[in-house]
Formats: sequence, C-alpha cells, structure tokens
Amino acid sequence: MSARDDTTGRVRPKRMEIFAFLFLTAVVMPVLAVGTVGSYGLAVWIYQMFAGPPGPPPSLH
Repeated sequence: MSARDDTTGRVRPKRMEIFAFLFLTAVVMPVLAVGTVGSYGLAVWIYQMFAGPPGPPPSLH
C-alpha cells in the first residue's frame, strides 16, 4: 500500500466520527429527550386517572 492510501484511510474514520457525533447530537438525543418527557407525562396522566388530581382533600363543610 502506498502512503496515499494511508492518508485517505485516516480521513474517512475522522469524517465518520464527525458524522456520528452530529447524528447523535442532532437526532438521537432530541428524540430521547422528547421520548423521556413524553413517557413521564403519559405515566403521570394515567396515574391521575386512577388516583385523582393533586391538591388538598375536599373540605367536609
């Protein structure tokens, strides 16, 4: 192999590393954040369907 192949062989992994970083930060992390917050909200909503909304107990006047 020549030195030229070695140089191009090192550029490609660096380019793929940059692509992987951008993919993780621009696609995967926002999807995980929305999924986490959405699933927590769904869990609270379902819990409140059975337990009732939060707040003080009703007064007995």
